Amino acid sequence: MGCFLRRLQLLSTCMAFSLGASVGTWRGAIGNWSMFIWCFCFAVTLVILVVELCELQDHFPFWDNFLITYNCYSALLCFSASVVYPTSYLQFLPDSSYRGHAIAATAFSCIASVAYAMEVAGTRTQAGRTTGHMATVPGLLKALQTVVACVIFLFISSPYVYQQQPALVWCVAVYSVCFLLSSVVILLNLGKCDNRLPIPFPRFLVGQTLLSVLLYTSAVVLWPLYQFHEKLGGQPQRPRNVSCSDRLTYLVCIWDQRLAVTILTAINLLIYVTDLVISARLDFVRV
Repeated sequence: MGCFLRRLQLLSTCMAFSLGASVGTWRGAIGNWSMFIWCFCFAVTLVILVVELCELQDHFPFWDNFLITYNCYSALLCFSASVVYPTSYLQFLPDSSYRGHAIAATAFSCIASVAYAMEVAGTRTQAGRTTGHMATVPGLLKALQTVVACVIFLFISSPYVYQQQPALVWCVAVYSVCFLLSSVVILLNLGKCDNRLPIPFPRFLVGQTLLSVLLYTSAVVLWPLYQFHEKLGGQPQRPRNVSCSDRLTYLVCIWDQRLAVTILTAINLLIYVTDLVISARLDFVRV
């Protein structure tokens, strides 16, 4: 089953970036994001397949932990490309062979996401196998937090989106700090360094997640307030200029970027709240 899934992942990511390249997907930040994900997942999956076929995985003591972490991230990243690509790029393509290629690229991206998710689920249910922290619900939530943050960074890659107000710069700082904190937790688990902290790791997780919840709560209030409230310099209505026209420009409308960040901020706050509840419950059970 694992070998079949690995080949399915390889085929679907290869088809996704090949079809995406045929319609010029690499133009613009959204296209670059999708193409990077498909190419990265294809390349790493190919390396993993070669290592497993040559039976070299026993030379890497961290292999199982790396594999589950990679599969978690690949499933989430391919899913993000499957959502962001059609909503920001595909819908503006005219009815032609290009549109058909873009639809097929999206479909293969969805297949890749499902294939990676199936491998994660199979690893979690496999008896007698050490799955690592990333296969647990808190580990999956940490991965999801960082992936959503990456998509937020994609939409705020233009400084024009936030530079006009100090409150918006604060929101960008919140996204960056919380992303780094979640990444540190993942790296500590991946390197099996969680027992080297001066405080118990579950207590550290609760504190880190609580801080992230508080920071994201401020962002979920300030970002839409300063982006869409007219008295605070925001723009409540979507403009009808060239950049926001209903045609393919390879550049996402600034107003749409602001709206996307608003939605993603709320989603990530919910993920952090869920993570806090689970982490606090686990810490309480241990005590």
